[in-house]
Amino acid sequence: MMKELNLLETLKNMAKNAIRLTINPKDGVCVGRFGGNPDVPKDFIWPTFLTNTFDDKEVKPRPLSFLAQFDCALLAPMDTNHLLPERGILSFFYELGSETWGFSQKDAGSAKVFYFSEKDILEKREFPADLDKDYRLPPVDFFARAEIQYPDFQDIICVFPEIFDTDYWQEIRGGFDGFCDEYDTAIETLRGADDEPHHQLLGWPRIIQNTMPFECEMVKRGYDMGNTLKDIPEETINEGKENSLADWILLFQLESDDFDGYDLCFGDCGSIYFYIRKEELKECRFDQAWLILQCY
Repeated sequence: MMKELNLLETLKNMAKNAIRLTINPKDGVCVGRFGGNPDVPKDFIWPTFLTNTFDDKEVKPRPLSFLAQFDCALLAPMDTNHLLPERGILSFFYELGSETWGFSQKDAGSAKVFYFSEKDILEKREFPADLDKDYRLPPVDFFARAEIQYPDFQDIICVFPEIFDTDYWQEIRGGFDGFCDEYDTAIETLRGADDEPHHQLLGWPRIIQNTMPFECEMVKRGYDMGNTLKDIPEETINEGKENSLADWILLFQLESDDFDGYDLCFGDCGSIYFYIRKEELKECRFDQAWLILQCY
């Protein structure tokens, strides 16, 4: 049986530094932009993904949409744990016609992260001619501020699976519902009111469905997480759960939003999340990042 949790102190101990992003210049310094034309090297090959779309059933290579780019030198003062490169440009792409969920390796290539060092000579690139006009996102500046963040309920459960020991919670806190109420009170104390759309680099994600590091780990091991876990050996599941939250880190979260009249929507008012293993982030292996989409 696990020892009794002090939820408020547990959340404080799990705090992470994040870079919160808004389109409001009053909320920080300009660190990059959403949409527009990307700045890339001359020999850059625009990424494509072989897929059909919601509107077109033909399977063919389709250009990814350019989502955002960030100047790492401007992010560095807010990256207090020095996780990101200190120089260069970080750019994010995603195929918006199919909006893959990241459930399996079949989705590999539908989202891409590129890192260009300060030695790269960059130039603004025009959109591919076959990129649908609806997926050419308008340019909007991103402003940033440092923020301390705390884990959502789903990530807490991943760290403390004993929470599902209903006998324990019945004895200690009057049942699982009592634990949920206690979490809500603790997280509100730490976060306060926060109704802004949630865009960020690093930190803890705002989760819509389930914890994602385990899903990333299992997909990378070749399993289809769009199905049940019943066909995956229990030992493999336990191995995947054991270190996934420690090994995988949120790189970028982009939430459905209205950018100066442009309606950005992922699924049913959802979010996309780029995750990467800490070791791969340290080595600037951004090609290993994995995207997950969650919605309501």
